[in-house]
Amino acid sequence: MKEVKKIVIIGGVACGPKAASRARRLLPDAEITIIEQGEIISYGSCGIPLYLAGMLPDIDSLMTTASGMKRSIEYFDQEKAVHVMNKTRATAIDREKKEVVIYQKEKGTESRISYDQLVLAVGADPIVPDVPGIQLNGVSVLHDPQQAESIRTAIKEEGIKQIAIIGGGAIGLEIAISLIGKGREVVLVERSDQLMPGIFDPEMADLIKRELEDNGVNVLLGEGLKSLKGDTQNQVKKFTTANGIYDTDMVIIATGVRPNVELARDCGLEIGETGAIKVNEYMQTSDPDIFAGGDCVENVHLVSGQKVYVPLASTSNKHGRVIGSNLAGKKETFPGILGTSAIQAGEYNAGKTGLTEKEALKLGYPVISTIVSGHDTAHYHPMHGKAILKLIAHQETGKLLGAQVTGMGEVIKRLDVYSAAIYMGADLEQISHFDTGYAPPFSTPIDIGIHGANALLNLKEGLVKGVSVPEVKQMLADKADFIMLDVRSAKEAKLRPLKGGVVVNIPITELRARYGEIPPHRKIIAFCPLGIRSYEAATLLQGKGYQNVSFMKGGTSALPELTDAD
Repeated sequence: MKEVKKIVIIGGVACGPKAASRARRLLPDAEITIIEQGEIISYGSCGIPLYLAGMLPDIDSLMTTASGMKRSIEYFDQEKAVHVMNKTRATAIDREKKEVVIYQKEKGTESRISYDQLVLAVGADPIVPDVPGIQLNGVSVLHDPQQAESIRTAIKEEGIKQIAIIGGGAIGLEIAISLIGKGREVVLVERSDQLMPGIFDPEMADLIKRELEDNGVNVLLGEGLKSLKGDTQNQVKKFTTANGIYDTDMVIIATGVRPNVELARDCGLEIGETGAIKVNEYMQTSDPDIFAGGDCVENVHLVSGQKVYVPLASTSNKHGRVIGSNLAGKKETFPGILGTSAIQAGEYNAGKTGLTEKEALKLGYPVISTIVSGHDTAHYHPMHGKAILKLIAHQETGKLLGAQVTGMGEVIKRLDVYSAAIYMGADLEQISHFDTGYAPPFSTPIDIGIHGANALLNLKEGLVKGVSVPEVKQMLADKADFIMLDVRSAKEAKLRPLKGGVVVNIPITELRARYGEIPPHRKIIAFCPLGIRSYEAATLLQGKGYQNVSFMKGGTSALPELTDAD
């Protein structure tokens, strides 16, 4: 009789169910068991902010397939022939006997289950600040749908009006936007001096912060949580930071996660340099019969080659597929990640792939970067939206190292193109020739993503000098001696004047005739909304012999506070 392979998977949210489903398709006779300590399985945790915002009818929406079937225990049993043991915690792994010790909460019993191959898909645990008052009523750690249900119910039934979100990462931003409105005040607290540190460079994070504030969110930067205070019923009523004491009715903790490595460490598996489980390209741990994937493992960054910990749902699902293939005897590899991620903050879409400029400089790369502003479709199309892109490349080779995007337009399409370009090792010149699709509803004739590569090529080749947003901000703060050359029309300049030092307005249409009005010995930086007219102005003056002339990369769209524009 043919021996039936026993596969045990610990963890039933993203990576685990994906591994089980893939393995089942390749191994129709295998015995596959998922052990999940929670009550529900295989849910879309990234959709929780949508549920909080009332955009989903009920929490079950996060647990259904595209065809409307609920991914319940019965679904996995009948559709996948996968046995699911929920409300069951794996407490230990006996590698010598190839058994998992499990504790079934409802029965209160401990038993063992044997395996031929084991998968650790145990995810990550939320980081909870160790501050006084963290146990008060009204303080929640949003980590699963059940907690989301509790928060939504409390807001509805208790009339919550003041909500504090602790943590300015992706989840914190999305929660803040989902809860603003209906008479509620939402404050977002981030201990760093910018939102989403490590994901966006400061000038891009500032644009997202502005969008949050325009939507009514009060953003507090550089203010770490110090304590929470409650009333006589132990209901949270205030939170304290280094800068002050604030009133609140509810506190939601969204300060990140750490990999769950307890089981792996206790059974002697190797833990990587990031603190997550170490795996090879086949997603095997230091024990070849034990695989691991999802938020509990570290990955290789495809640009730097370094080990990184970047927990993402998309990565977890990809891990699951690779693990499922290899459980069936294939030799499928997972090469690594670029940390590509996307969020929606208010009306802004935003995302990042590869390295930030800060990361690239820290790693010692010779860096060249630019910001470009424009539209995602033809400007005359009624549905066009603003798009602001930042590209980071290797100064010598021109290889794209990273990209960040934001704006009301369809910027994630461009992000995905950049991600593919970095993955394939493309340089700026190659990207400038990408044959992307064009029609007025979808792009400009030269897509803004291609325009970004062209703009950075121009800077790399020294055709013109560009000044970054942080440099301009610093020069204005230092009251540096330079002329702000405003090349917008007189009407534009009057409607939204530049805020700064010495401003000279000469429209680009008049500059060729009037350039002599500009002192040639002064430092000159040209400005316009998108950076296109100011780039032309810089090249024109350069051609007339001006030595110290440049333009602000990205235009005032990348630094809105330079004008009175909203």
